Amino acid sequence: MPPSTTALFLLLLLLSSFLSLSTPSSNNDNNPRTFIVQVQPDSKPSIFPTHKLWYESSLSSITTPTTTTSSILHTYETVFHGFSAKLSPTDAIRLQTLPHVLAVFPDRLRHLHTTRSPQFLGLKTTDSAGLLKESDFGSDLVIGVIDTGIWPERQSFHDRDLAPVPAKWRGACTSSPDFPSGSCNRKLIGARFFCDGYEATNGRMNQTTEFRSPRDSDGHGTHTASIAAGRYVFPASTLGYARGVAAGMAPKARLATYKVCWNAGCYDSDILAAFDAAVSDGVDVISLSVGGVVVPYYLDAIAIGSFGAMERGVFVSASAGNGGPGGLTVTNVAPWVTTVGAGTIDRDFPADVKLGNGKVISGVSVYGGPGLAPGKLYPIVYAGSSEGGGGDGYSSSLCLDGSLDPKLVGGKIVLCDRGINSRAAKGEVVKKAGGVGMILANGVFDGEGLVADCHVLPATAVGAAGGDEIRRYISAEAKAKSLPTATIVFRGTKVDVKPAPVVASFSARGPNPESPEILKPDVIAPGLNILAAWPDKVGPSGIPNDKRRTEFNILSGTSMACPHVSGLAALLKAAHPEWSPAAIRSALMTTAYTVDNRGETMLDESTGNASTVLDFGAGHVHPQKAMDPGLIYDLTAFDYMDFLCNSNYTLNNIRVVSRKTADCSGAKRAGHAGNLNYPSLSAVFQQYGKHKMSTHFIRTVTNVGDPNSVYKVTVKPPGGGIQVTVQPEKLVFRRVGQKLNFLVRVEAMAVKLASGGSSTKSGSIIWSDGKHTVTSPIVVTMQQPI
Repeated sequence: MPPSTTALFLLLLLLSSFLSLSTPSSNNDNNPRTFIVQVQPDSKPSIFPTHKLWYESSLSSITTPTTTTSSILHTYETVFHGFSAKLSPTDAIRLQTLPHVLAVFPDRLRHLHTTRSPQFLGLKTTDSAGLLKESDFGSDLVIGVIDTGIWPERQSFHDRDLAPVPAKWRGACTSSPDFPSGSCNRKLIGARFFCDGYEATNGRMNQTTEFRSPRDSDGHGTHTASIAAGRYVFPASTLGYARGVAAGMAPKARLATYKVCWNAGCYDSDILAAFDAAVSDGVDVISLSVGGVVVPYYLDAIAIGSFGAMERGVFVSASAGNGGPGGLTVTNVAPWVTTVGAGTIDRDFPADVKLGNGKVISGVSVYGGPGLAPGKLYPIVYAGSSEGGGGDGYSSSLCLDGSLDPKLVGGKIVLCDRGINSRAAKGEVVKKAGGVGMILANGVFDGEGLVADCHVLPATAVGAAGGDEIRRYISAEAKAKSLPTATIVFRGTKVDVKPAPVVASFSARGPNPESPEILKPDVIAPGLNILAAWPDKVGPSGIPNDKRRTEFNILSGTSMACPHVSGLAALLKAAHPEWSPAAIRSALMTTAYTVDNRGETMLDESTGNASTVLDFGAGHVHPQKAMDPGLIYDLTAFDYMDFLCNSNYTLNNIRVVSRKTADCSGAKRAGHAGNLNYPSLSAVFQQYGKHKMSTHFIRTVTNVGDPNSVYKVTVKPPGGGIQVTVQPEKLVFRRVGQKLNFLVRVEAMAVKLASGGSSTKSGSIIWSDGKHTVTSPIVVTMQQPI
């Protein structure tokens, strides 16, 4: 519309706003209010040395003699040019008439539309009290992220309004041509890279495909760093999905990035060097979304590095791995590491398949390009059939590069099996072959767990049952000599989804392969379809040919769950500087919950059935309760060394891990590995005959709640005839910091099992003083030797 019409429209808008703001009790509708003023920055006369002086002069020119000269509240000069000020409605209208003023609009009260996981976890900036307030949003705590580097220019890492770099910081910002010295700031206070181990195996890296610097050429590190400690950014979305305010767990915490992962992977020598540097630099928390096969701790660089970090008071959070839903898949299982599995949040991105027979199959997708024609049904073909593949039914069904015949799939929607290769890459294969869309179907092992991807063509993911339904439809239509058809309907972003949380299908599960006496994972946290920062030069699908660019991306994995806990640990450490890493983990575990937003036991996404402690550990983190847990189970480096003694590690093995000489003699040796003062309890019985089996656990709790408090125990036994008793049944504390012991006895009769079989039952031990509820899961596993 022409300028005059625009001005009139804004005037009417202002007048209506002023009327709506007034109340029946108002005596003066011209009372000052806050307005935001957008200006044309290039119009500033040269006589004003700064924009602020120019803005002040503009205000002076329009204020009436009866009003006091208005003062500027804020000036804006980056994403918005202008200022905010308290003005009378009359003066606001007059200001609108100045030639350099583009718009004047009232300041409105709004509520955060978070990118969901902070809100889902109960972290609300509007709370007058709570973890964010108590910890000052994690200010001055340093989180070290060991990953693929960082893209420092992202708004998630800006340092506006942050205090100077903490005096304790001893780290460095390693510069290079593609990572100039100014890349670090008061938010990103350190950046290093470690590639000697990588290059020793692979030769000098190709710097046309990756950066030999802390800069992120993959996206994973940028994503995880912003989950842990990203600043508030608005607006944020991925291809129009998950619109809102982006925020990490500890928005004011400082970040230090340690790049150890390259195109060929992450080498232990580089990871260990990163641990060494991070602890020396002065980080408070280490976030590690990297893992591999489980080996004894003395052969595990991550276990060794994290032990040294723990000993220096550094909390280490590590991802549990994406090997689920099968058992014995959990990684990073050392008891001095907090191992994090993945759950869903109450947000989804539905993209349903509508078949020609009218049936609708639920799916998910984050596809932001041109969609399929509304109301039109397209021919659909299964890539694994002789009509849709290139001869090899298996490779065709997986939609590998070159496996599809353009003559058979051109102009059609292609059904592909998920398999183990990149999900988004399958879409590129379909697109190259001329397909108009793709349906990605889970296999039996994947179950019903769905991951939304930023596909390069109209595509969606469906569960195993949905894939079977579509295959049956295609087969039935072929037998009837009819043309099978389908379309994909993209439904955008849906929130307040129930049930949530749900244990993500991919999240690795217990039992612990190395130490069955220690329940792993410890907890779960949001890890499915998480929006966070993303680098330039990397398309949201992660495919090299994807030229789309977005500041944020939506990814899934325990890699995303881990930094949630890293950020929460920083908040807890800021609120409780005296807490050890074990105390922080204990607070997160004993206050975790196991019910969803329907009030029922969390489900397992892969099956739709109730999940178990082997899936979620102690449960889903509850940050607000973790701030005040009442009691904690604390541990020192010497406790962990006793654990290694009781795990039959040799003195030399223990020295490798701890750098100390252990004393495994006497009473310590008479204990067992399950006696580690852990917040969960795991009893493993080897059955020989039909006799009664028993074991005991000794635990020590420290009062961090009220000085005079009495805790009474409630036992929820595992069932199956297993008896659990606790002595004493009451703990009386007289002061904060006081420690008291209790004994847990577990008795069980042998059960019928096949040779090599096992049975697992779980319950809980709950201590409560009427204000705090301190919950520890107890797991009893019966094994029949071969």
